[in-house]
Amino acid sequence: MADLERELRDLSAWLETPDPPDVSARVRAQLFEPAPRRRRWRPFVAAALVALLLLLLPPGRAALADAVAGLLRFAGVTVVTSSEPVVPTGTPSPLPSLRAVTLDEAQRAVRFPVRLPVKLGPPERVLVADPDGTGACRVATLLYRSGALRIDAFDGSLDLAFHKQTSRPASEWVQVDGDFAIWVGGPHVLSYVDRAGEVRQETARLAASTLIWQEAGVSYRLEGDLTKLEAIEIAESLD
Repeated sequence: MADLERELRDLSAWLETPDPPDVSARVRAQLFEPAPRRRRWRPFVAAALVALLLLLLPPGRAALADAVAGLLRFAGVTVVTSSEPVVPTGTPSPLPSLRAVTLDEAQRAVRFPVRLPVKLGPPERVLVADPDGTGACRVATLLYRSGALRIDAFDGSLDLAFHKQTSRPASEWVQVDGDFAIWVGGPHVLSYVDRAGEVRQETARLAASTLIWQEAGVSYRLEGDLTKLEAIEIAESLD
């Protein structure tokens, strides 16, 4: 990630954005902020730069743009794009130590606030998974529509938690409450990434359309049979 940031910072000088003119200025400003503040913005800065690079890089930088677009870490999720469809094999296993809890129990089990979407109301089921040595769980999941719609929440200060494999042009940049987000507008392979950073292939399953975003240090993925606008409305209704 450090090498990617250095390369993107070098490329920031290339950015010319006559429409709108303030986007590159915002990105550059974030890149050259003091380290503690920049660290909080790093996923969003990378997101903005990737989107701009794909549009603005000259042909000589096409290979780099392809590499950046093909593997991107954002809000605790790795999104890998490929021209070939990827299909999981076998029956997916659940996340580590997955268990059903009440909403109050979930709030006590994780180190971040469990927020509910006003658009959906209280969940039908609540799950927590992957506890650490102290018993604090890494992921909280809210289930709706008999499990067909779900919101996974996890501590955004942690390393990767989910790994997505999708085919172009299924993924695109959008905004949630004015900040960067990723919309994966079709079925894609989803795997869990354990605390050691290893992709747990046994958890691989075919996921539905998904919105990925981050708020107040918490990362979210909303998955279900939703349009992009429906997903954004649900995400922006978190309370």
